[in-house]
Amino acid sequence: MNKVRLTVVGLSYSETHSGAYALVLQEANGEKRIPIIIGAFEAQAIAIQLENLKPPRPLTHDLFVSFASAFNIKLEEVNIYKLEEGLFYSNLVFNYNQKQTIIDSRTSDAIALAIRFKCPIYTTDEIMEKAGILLSFEDEKEKEKEDDKEDTKKQDRILPYTKYSTEELEQMLQKAIENEKYEEASAINDELKRRRKD
Repeated sequence: MNKVRLTVVGLSYSETHSGAYALVLQEANGEKRIPIIIGAFEAQAIAIQLENLKPPRPLTHDLFVSFASAFNIKLEEVNIYKLEEGLFYSNLVFNYNQKQTIIDSRTSDAIALAIRFKCPIYTTDEIMEKAGILLSFEDEKEKEKEDDKEDTKKQDRILPYTKYSTEELEQMLQKAIENEKYEEASAINDELKRRRKD
């Protein structure tokens, strides 16, 4: 079985499944992408880590990482090993005292842990053949339009924060995180990132 390494491209709101999100993974050495439909809570757990937001209290995945670190348990890799009736099956490969242990996991949890442990994510050639999407030139143009719409939405999200000073935004970001308002925190964080680039 050939392993195909994947990277997390991002999250987008699912147009086909109400209240759900598409987690998009791409071949590390290729163009094919795999969209995986996940719930809002799972998407939030992944987005918080991708945005480098630090909640005041540990979320479940953060708690798991702390627990594993305390007992010197290392997550070596995540494998998306099966696709059946549209459902992806994954497992976690742990190392503890030079002993490898494999544990089944929901794919969304496996990815949330992989980005926290900074470990590789793999799938199989077979799954890439079944679920991989290769964007054509037309798809790319369509995606660019979608990205433009997303950028406009993002601009609308950060627009209310442009009038505040960086110091005020940092205080607002901390308060939003403390109150577990992660969407607001994400928008403030986007504005702070924009300013650091300028």
